[in-house]
Amino acid sequence: MAEPADTATPGRGLPALDEIETTDQIPIPSDPLERVIGQEKAVEIARVAAYQRRHLLLVGPPGIGKSMTAQALALHLDRPRTEIRIVHNPENPERPTVEVVNRDEVHAEHEARRSTEGELIAPTEAPASVAERLGYRCPRCSFYSPPLDRYCPSCGNSKQVVPGMAPGSGNPFRDLVGGILELTVSPGGNPQESVRTTRLRNGVEEVVGYERAGDKIKLLDQRALERRRQLQRESPRKVLVKLDRNSFVMATGASETELLGDVRHDPYGGHPQLGTLPYERTIPGAVHEAHEGVLFLDELPHLGHLQRHILTAMQEKRFPITGRNPQSGGASVRVDSVPCDFILVAAANIADIPKILAPLRSRIAGGGYEVLLETSMPDTERNRMRLAQFCAQEIATDGRIRPATREAVEELIREARRRAEALDGRKNALTLRLRELGGLIRTAGDLAAIERSEHLEASHVREAMLRARSIEEQIKDVYGSFYGGIQRDVSEAQRQSMGYYQWNEHADPGGAPGGYG
Repeated sequence: MAEPADTATPGRGLPALDEIETTDQIPIPSDPLERVIGQEKAVEIARVAAYQRRHLLLVGPPGIGKSMTAQALALHLDRPRTEIRIVHNPENPERPTVEVVNRDEVHAEHEARRSTEGELIAPTEAPASVAERLGYRCPRCSFYSPPLDRYCPSCGNSKQVVPGMAPGSGNPFRDLVGGILELTVSPGGNPQESVRTTRLRNGVEEVVGYERAGDKIKLLDQRALERRRQLQRESPRKVLVKLDRNSFVMATGASETELLGDVRHDPYGGHPQLGTLPYERTIPGAVHEAHEGVLFLDELPHLGHLQRHILTAMQEKRFPITGRNPQSGGASVRVDSVPCDFILVAAANIADIPKILAPLRSRIAGGGYEVLLETSMPDTERNRMRLAQFCAQEIATDGRIRPATREAVEELIREARRRAEALDGRKNALTLRLRELGGLIRTAGDLAAIERSEHLEASHVREAMLRARSIEEQIKDVYGSFYGGIQRDVSEAQRQSMGYYQWNEHADPGGAPGGYG
């Protein structure tokens, strides 16, 4: 049968199959959506969804590119522009507030913080009295050493000055009572973590600070000290969703905490000395982490009642974070109006469509698209080359597989043709159940690696097809049928535990029940 004229040429930017020797000659598109094979309609809609921020419901069997389409869509979005923070509320600590900061403000704050970091100097560059009070300089012999050295490596005397003890007087009972004397030094004794003093600069006296910083000393001028005081006056906060984050968030719905956030338990609650303040215990959910990005929900119908919360988050674009365990110390904490403006890309199998919450599905259809993905594509020269591109992509992604020869790719195409007819009843077609086909490529690649072959050959693909059969096919070859395998493999104790009825479905030839007894 002649191929249609519009599909008789290789894919855009791809060479013809007979022009290549190995898959490393096949260019891999830089556009992630161009790497989705055989789903032209879904790819076109995904481009629109990324540009217009629309929701998607992708329907089809596993392994045909639903998650890959969602990830590619996320890569077409702009980088997130805001950072979400939780701020301590001193008037009501169990009601922390939300702060949304844009990219320019975040960068400006980072610059301001860097200006408070000060300048690192050598201990010898600091005034001698400062170096002594910070524990770098021995007050008896003027030898410099790290502040963690409690005794001077040069003279052996303690580097701390006990009030009332003249420098250089020493302590003959240091081994017995030296540690006690050092522990009783007043808070102003050495070594100190920081020292404030003054200095003349351009004829003007200014306050400066010196702080311990490992083997160095951090010098902060008056402007840096003022900015630090200003930052300390602000209410404490923590970053809930950082600015530089992944635009693609995949949620399984394994728990409400993973999907909707939570407040961690602390047995001491928000006690100022023992506990942890509520704002520090707040955990974001996937709906919040996907803000300005894509939230991908695989097997959406299996979320059950959690679908209602997803609907609320989509409608309001904000979702509160509360403690979800009533026995937890975070149960009384609530953070309102946490942003969650995301694109929902949900996946479902055809049989599970009735389990999708009707209002949620209506919301997706009203603000996006429902797409049925293809399970096969016509067997044309263009599509055969697209399948070769898929082979090249799988090899490049794996990183441990040798390049495949043209003959190996042709063998893979024949298997794709066989699977399209066996699984979908379509002749002159190529399967798009590519996850299983990718497993075949990896099995063949492992065989080539074990043989230390320079390339993945057609013989490796044929051998992989024998090894990559499903367990049901293997049982059928050995036992004749799946039920026959159960009969011969299950022990007598297991038969009894499986129930009487399973082993008495047929009478024996003599007419007595319990033919397996």
